[in-house]
Amino acid sequence: MSRSSDPVSSNPVTSEHGRSAAADVSPWGDMRQVLHARVLAALPQQHKHPEINDFYAHIRNYPERGGKGLRGQLVLLSAALHGGQWQGAVEVAAALELFQNWVLVHDDIEDDSEERRGQPALHVQIGMPPALNVGDALHVYMWQLLHAQHHLPRFQEILQTFGWMIQRTAEGQHLDLSWVSQGRFDVSEGEYFEMVTRKTAYYTVVAPLQLGALCAGVTPDERMIEAGKALGVAFQIRDDVLNLMPDISYGKEFAGDLYEAKRTLILAHTFAGCTSEEHETLCRRLAKARSAKTDEDIAAILGLIDKYGSLEHAQQVAERYAATGLQQLHDITHHLPNQAAAAVLFNLVESLASRRT
Repeated sequence: MSRSSDPVSSNPVTSEHGRSAAADVSPWGDMRQVLHARVLAALPQQHKHPEINDFYAHIRNYPERGGKGLRGQLVLLSAALHGGQWQGAVEVAAALELFQNWVLVHDDIEDDSEERRGQPALHVQIGMPPALNVGDALHVYMWQLLHAQHHLPRFQEILQTFGWMIQRTAEGQHLDLSWVSQGRFDVSEGEYFEMVTRKTAYYTVVAPLQLGALCAGVTPDERMIEAGKALGVAFQIRDDVLNLMPDISYGKEFAGDLYEAKRTLILAHTFAGCTSEEHETLCRRLAKARSAKTDEDIAAILGLIDKYGSLEHAQQVAERYAATGLQQLHDITHHLPNQAAAAVLFNLVESLASRRT
């Protein structure tokens, strides 16, 4: 799709304080569909060279699998909440979704994940070097789309926020990967919170809220950082919980976190409560390579997690973080011009700690 035929590309964001609140918010489905279409429109479609044509298909692979578009929708709702039109923030939101996709390609390689959104991970499908190259290409298309928004009044601040977000995410990923390379399993709850705040919360909630405000021409409230951090941590903890619930299907492999020996709040809680003998058992089983882990290994780890109530503990922590973040967000947003957008946004973020898919 060309930019001239893009139904949202010609809609500038304008701050219109005092206008009818309902005027700027389309139904959830419309917003999500427009966002998804814009992501795909930013990517190459066809090439006469067959190998490059295949490369283009690989670039579209993860974006075409869909996903909830959570982060992009938060950008759009934040723009509307601050008095702008969500349609004019679609390109920035789509750039954020492209960030999510290339990070997932790289993350799946780094974690040796086997599945993504209910299908084999890209590096499983096409090999690690080509998949890494696809992630690099998506990175470039992200910046290309973002830089095309130089006409926005707060463009430099949007660019700075984007860079700041990527830096924090990379720091969190480094913490996570460093524990793996060091063979560390004794990660404390405090260390876990530091890691997921950087790796997940900044790009999942903090930056989307800030970017939406900037798209509407409004300086983000500094309190959004703490609110977004709390909500982002809640989201990640709940994601960790869902991974260990066999009756839940949410696009990821059941117990994949245990096969990959991910350091989670759940495991931190189990390690903190277990005996020295159980500690040794956990370390021995978790330290096995993914391919060497057996059903017995996973069952034994799950048994200890259940024994110490670690899933329930993690869910309770997620709910506390979510409640704190929601209250902070309410204090920030209750006076903003578009309370219809606020209602949709709150419905979205309230699902962070209670979602089942």
